[in-house]
Amino acid sequence: MLIIGIVGGSGSGKTTVVKEVMNSFSAAQVAILSQDSYYKDSSHISEEERRSINFDHPDSIEFNLLVNHVQQLRKGIAIEEPVYDYITSVRLAATNNIEPKQVIIIEGILLFTDKRIRELCDIKVFVDAEPDDRLIRIIERDMQERGRTAHQVIERYTVVKEMHVQFIEPTKRFVDVIIPQGGENKVAIHMLVATIRQKLMQ
Repeated sequence: MLIIGIVGGSGSGKTTVVKEVMNSFSAAQVAILSQDSYYKDSSHISEEERRSINFDHPDSIEFNLLVNHVQQLRKGIAIEEPVYDYITSVRLAATNNIEPKQVIIIEGILLFTDKRIRELCDIKVFVDAEPDDRLIRIIERDMQERGRTAHQVIERYTVVKEMHVQFIEPTKRFVDVIIPQGGENKVAIHMLVATIRQKLMQ
C-alpha cells in the first residue's frame, strides 16, 4: 500500500491537486481521506461557542481517530470515515465507508503537525501558494460552501494567517515534494500520477 499525504495552507489548492490526480484513476484504485472529516464534534456546545472554534489549530482535529483509521486501512481493514457539517460544526450520524486500496491519499492543512501521520505517509507533499491567492480562494469557498459572508471570512483570516505561520508553514521541512502554484502545476501533478501508476502496476 502507498500512502500519500497532501498538505498546504487553507486555499492553497490541495483539493484541486487531489481532483486532478484522481482524473487519472478510479475510486476502485485510489481511496481518499480528508482531514476535514475528522474535526471534533461540537454538538455538545452552543451555536455561539461553535462560531469561535479555531479550525486552523491542531487541537480542532481528532487525530487519534484519524491515525487509527489510517492504521486500519494499512492492515487491510475498512473504516467508517466521519461526515462533518461545516455550517453547523457538528459531526453527522452518517459515515462514509472507505475500503482499503493500493493507494490512499490523505489531504488536509494540519496533517503533518502530527508525527504519527507523518510516519504513516510514504510520500509527503506540500501544496504552496501565495497568501493573496489563498485569501481569494478562501473567500470564494467559505461563501459558497460554508454560508459565510465576505466580511466574516476576511475578519476570520487574521486567525487563519496566524495559524498558517505557526503550524502549517513549518511542516514544509518534513515533506518530500513541494508543489508551487497548486492545481495549476501540471508537471508536479503528472509526477504524482506517474508515481501512483507505478505502484498500481506492481
